[in-house]
Amino acid sequence: MSAKLTTRQVGDVTVVDVAGKITLGEGASALRTTLRDLAANGHKKLLLNLAEVSYIDSSGIGELVSAFTTVANQGGAVKLLNLTKRVQDLLQITKLYTVFDVFDDEPAGVRSFA
Repeated sequence: MSAKLTTRQVGDVTVVDVAGKITLGEGASALRTTLRDLAANGHKKLLLNLAEVSYIDSSGIGELVSAFTTVANQGGAVKLLNLTKRVQDLLQITKLYTVFDVFDDEPAGVRSFA
């Protein structure tokens, strides 16, 4: 199963709920398309809820970094929410844990954009 993405608004923050695998092909391209469309439409505060993500490969990590850079260059921010143990370990191994703001609960993540 590739990634399934749904978006919702919490105040002025766009929460993107991601479920499935973010891997080379459909999963990574779905993430790329969704995040770029949101940024292009003025959504600069993006909170990615990764609670239902079972696996991320190197291309998925690349898409997260690409989205982070694209949105930051437009004056916005991408933050991560509800990392699974596997994704958390991957971010620590790649040292990306120091790049992304990571939250365990949605209200704290939303408040961090204020």
